[in-house]
Amino acid sequence: MFRYACFLFFLLLASNCFASNKKNIIANLKNTQNFNFDFEQNINGKIEKGNCVIEYPKKIYCEYDLSNKKILVSNGKSLVIKTISSYYRYPLDKTPLNLILDKSFLIEKIYKLNERIIDDNYINFTIKEENNEINIFFDKNTFNLIGWQNTDIYQNFNITFLSLVKKNEMISKNLFLLPAQN
Repeated sequence: MFRYACFLFFLLLASNCFASNKKNIIANLKNTQNFNFDFEQNINGKIEKGNCVIEYPKKIYCEYDLSNKKILVSNGKSLVIKTISSYYRYPLDKTPLNLILDKSFLIEKIYKLNERIIDDNYINFTIKEENNEINIFFDKNTFNLIGWQNTDIYQNFNITFLSLVKKNEMISKNLFLLPAQN
C-alpha cells in the first residue's frame, strides 16, 4: 500500500511540474511582443550564425555573419532571403516559419501537446501541422524559446539555436520592410 501511495504521489508531482512548465511557457509567450537573439543555424551540416529580431505576429528580420550580406525578412505575409547575388521571395504561409512566428498558434499547440524534458534543461514540444513537423525548444529556467528543428521548403533539415535572448525592446517598424530586389 505504501509503495502504491508513493508512486501515486510522484506521478501527481510529475504531472504538476509538466502543467507548471506549460503554464509558464504560455504566460511567457503571452507577455512577449518581440525578442532579439543571436542564432546558430545548421542546415544539412552547413553552419551559419547571426542575429534576429522577431515581432509577433509573423515578423522576422535576420542578418547573417557572412561576407555575402545575407538577410532574411518577413513582413508577416512574405519571406525574403537576400544576398549580394541572389533574391528569393516566398509566401510566408508556404514555409515552416509561418507556424514558428505565430504566437497564438504556438500557445494553442503547446496547451494541447505533451512536453518532453531534454537533458534536464530544455522543454520540447513536437508540432505536426500542414505537412510540417517542427520541434520547438524552451529553456527550462527562463521559459524562453531557444530553438527549433524543421525541414525547410527545399527539404533541408534545419536546426536553429537561439542565445542571448532579449525580450520586448524598442524596435523600428521599418525593420520588417521587405528589401528591394537586386
